[in-house]
Parts: sequence; structure tokens; C-alpha cells
Amino acid sequence: MSADAARLQSLLGGAELAQLRQRLRARFRRAAPAESFTLTALTAAERHALEGLLGRSASSAGSMRLSQQVLDQALARAGIAADLRTALEALDGPLESHAERAQRALAWTELAQRTMEPRLLSLLQTPAGLGLLKRLAGKPDSAAAMINAATQVLERLPAQGMPLAQLAAVAVHDAHALDAGGGLAALVLRAAETTDLLPEEAAADASLRSSEDTRSRNRWARLGIVVNEFASPVLCLNLEADTDSVGGRMLASARDAGEPLHLSLSLLLREPPRWRVSGRSVYVCENPAIVAIAARQLGKASAALICTDGMPSAAQRTLLDQLSAAGALLRYHGDFDWPGITIGNFVMRRFGARPWRFAAADYRGRSGKPLGSGAVAASWDQELVVAMSSAGYRLHEEAVAELLLEDLAA
Repeated sequence: MSADAARLQSLLGGAELAQLRQRLRARFRRAAPAESFTLTALTAAERHALEGLLGRSASSAGSMRLSQQVLDQALARAGIAADLRTALEALDGPLESHAERAQRALAWTELAQRTMEPRLLSLLQTPAGLGLLKRLAGKPDSAAAMINAATQVLERLPAQGMPLAQLAAVAVHDAHALDAGGGLAALVLRAAETTDLLPEEAAADASLRSSEDTRSRNRWARLGIVVNEFASPVLCLNLEADTDSVGGRMLASARDAGEPLHLSLSLLLREPPRWRVSGRSVYVCENPAIVAIAARQLGKASAALICTDGMPSAAQRTLLDQLSAAGALLRYHGDFDWPGITIGNFVMRRFGARPWRFAAADYRGRSGKPLGSGAVAASWDQELVVAMSSAGYRLHEEAVAELLLEDLAA
């Protein structure tokens, strides 16, 4: 017999009887609930509902002795539900007994232990990782299919400039299986990410309200996967690389002309240039205008310069990673405002950059528009937050462009 929803709601439903239903549900979660039991501290509404169901006379007692069998029979006789459990599940969702919960927990544990992909196994052996899988998949049966799909994807990572849709199509035969917001993408990214810098990277993105699409693109790029490969290319000037790659030849041509160049994420991942930067200073700025000024005033006489364009996104992070690995001495300058300090903290720590005219001494004695609230300490200069909070103005990078050009010209 299925439950009569309308009559059941009238009899035991509603917020007023929610606590009573929870107390009755709790009995089914025990290993061996007693057939007879007593409910104490009943409200008037709870007592009235039970009396109506059982056909008992009204009373003012605060407790009531009940029988599981009698409750089941009363519901069935009234044609409301087959038994109390059916009624409670119809009102508030499925119930699991102690034995059922134990069986489900065992199924989850065995599922994690059978995982063969090392990164996925490592993730699922942690409470947080297994909890993530439970939230994403819901049931062990669904989780088994998700683990199999994640394994197929992880076996192809890291890649070298493969589009995300192609990875999904090749690995699981569905080009949209790894789209942003999907459970499979979340599981794969969590399993594949092993660097200790990711929490800081995520915090930096969150503090500057990066979009979910941007954060997803950045995370995939770390694995050599391209999402929207032509979004936010990285702007650079006079970078040098061997000319045995497409990127190297493009860089050489632009350097000969003293012209800025945009490098796409696709180019950086698919055929990384062999950078000739070991032991050399590579200057990094926050705003594209600095690159434009350097190109116009210095041209090919300028030192190597790249732009993060705010918080570095996938292409910028990929290039900075490559330059750092190639031995470049990265020097960073940004806006003297709180978002600029946040970006600076990230670039300094994530890529091992050093400050470039980006200290308290470079800030003092100038003027600008009001700074606003939300002070952020600079990891490279403890005096900077004090100086900025005291003076109360923001100083944009373009306002000190002539000083930056002195270094670029040297």
C-alpha cells in the first residue's frame, strides 16, 4: 500500500509535528528497536495527533506508551500507509536502519579500496575525499561509474595543450563530461592537484572575486589542459627563446621590432618555447599600459617585461611557471592598493618573484585617490601596509611609469 499523501500530511505532517516525526524516525536507525516504547515530554499537538491516529481518548498526560505493531496496524486500517516507516518516509524521505547504514558504509569503503588510479586512491583514502565523492555521486552505484570515468581521465593527465572537450571525448566519449560545475570535473581536479600552493592560489582568486570559469580554466591549465584557449592571452615584450618553435620565432620577430606580443595559452602548453632567461631579470607588471609605455619609449631596448593583467589567469600563470622553471629572476610591480597587494602576495610566493619598486619607500611621498578599506599586509614588506593605511591613498602603476622605465632601460 502506498501512502495517502493528503491524509498523511493532515495527520502527521507540518512543522508543528516535525520533532515528533524525528523521534519516531530515530527508532528505525537503531540496531534493534524495542517493539514497545514510551514517548515523553509530548506537546499538546503531538499528543493530539497520536490520540487521533490510535483512537484514544483525549488526555493531558505528557507521556504516552506506544507499540510499533499497533501504530503500523492503525495506519494500515485507516488506509493512510502500510506502516509507520512508510508514512515517515513519505513525509520526510528515506530511512536507513543501523544495518543498512553499516552496509552502505562498507560499500563506500570497498569502493575506495578497489580504486586503482594512484591519485584518486590517495584522495579517496581521506575523509574529505571520500566525502566529496559521496556528495558528488550520492550512491555507491553511481560512484563506481564516476570513479571509472575519473580514472580514464586521470590516466591522460598531465597533457600538453589538449582542449578540455577533446580530453572528455577521448576519455569518456562525451565532450561535455568535464564541463565546469559537473561532478566528474570536480573529482578529477581534486585528485590531480597535489601542489601545496593551491590553497593560497584559491584564496587569492576568491579574494579578487575571480569567476568560476576563470578558476576552472586556471586549474585545468596546471594540468596541461586548455579551456577556451584564446581567452586572456599573456602580453609580453622582448622575451627571448630559442627559435626552434613557433613561439620562439614569434618572439624573435616581435623582439626585433620592439613590439609587444600576445602569447595564447594554447601555444604555451602545446609547444612550450625553450626560454633563454636563466639568470636574467624578467620584469612583471600588473597593468597592460606599462607594457605599452615601455614599447613606445624603449622599444627593443627594453628589458624583458610581461603583464599579469590583474590577478594572473591561466596563460599568465603558465608563462610565469615556465620562466621560473627556466631560471628567470622575476621582479614584480603592481598597483599600490589592496587588490594590488593581494596580487603581489600571490605572485611573490607562487612564482618566487622579488619586489620591483614595490615597497613602502616607493610609496611614500606621493598622492592619489582615497584607498578604501580592506587592508592587506604585503608578504615582502611589513611596513607597506602601515604606510598605506596611514597615508590613505592608492597609487596606480601608471603613476610611477617613468621610474619603472629607468629599470627597464638599464
